Amino acid sequence: MKSLKRRKLQIKAFHIERVVSSETTSISGNTLSLGTDMKNPELISRLKYVKELRIELIKPNERDKFVNSIVDFIPISTKVLGKMGEGITHTLTGVNVMLTAIDEDNIQAAEFGSSEGILSEQVVFGRAGTPQKEDLIIHMDVILVSGGTKIRGGINQCHEICDYFIQQIREKLKKLNGRNCTDKCEFFDKIRPEGKKVVILKQVAGQGAMYDTRIFSAEPSGFSGGKSIIDLGNMPVLITPNEYRDGAIRAMH
Repeated sequence: MKSLKRRKLQIKAFHIERVVSSETTSISGNTLSLGTDMKNPELISRLKYVKELRIELIKPNERDKFVNSIVDFIPISTKVLGKMGEGITHTLTGVNVMLTAIDEDNIQAAEFGSSEGILSEQVVFGRAGTPQKEDLIIHMDVILVSGGTKIRGGINQCHEICDYFIQQIREKLKKLNGRNCTDKCEFFDKIRPEGKKVVILKQVAGQGAMYDTRIFSAEPSGFSGGKSIIDLGNMPVLITPNEYRDGAIRAMH
């Protein structure tokens, strides 16, 4: 049966082995440098629910430590050419961002139960949606104002400030020469005129502050520019296989 190829998506991966602090944010070889400008006091002052932001690096052998309730794990990817589901996407491997949150009264971010505790005991690494066992983790710990962990606005602002942080890295990732990638994958949305029509239904969270889903953000697995499935009335949304592969869905939980 002949198939027609539509919407080519090319994902180029750049592997990171070191994350260091620096004056400016940059990516050079297998090293990611996080600049001192990553924390934006002006942005923090504009977000009414955010009181403080703490950033640290957690190495693979440092996971036996306490962390606040885990809000999300986020890969670092960016569109270089085309829109979501087609064109070229650059992504970093070997490093992930972990977002945690607590409020100034020491109330953990939670919906049906919080996930604070020893990181190595709270997360099963190497699964879909979690960092690999050998990955570096950029830990963003957000302290919200009193009551901020229990309302949607507070949790959304955790994602907003985290997305701003990741965007600084994305801007450098966009400019990397694709020829220097450490891995490359190509995907096609295929149409089989004589084949069966198959639709996969994926149920996503759309219940509240810690159980939300963002779709079609400006960047893969991003927050800015996306739509909340709650705000869309939890109605069905059609997504192509390549859009799914490219990070059209951001599971905010």
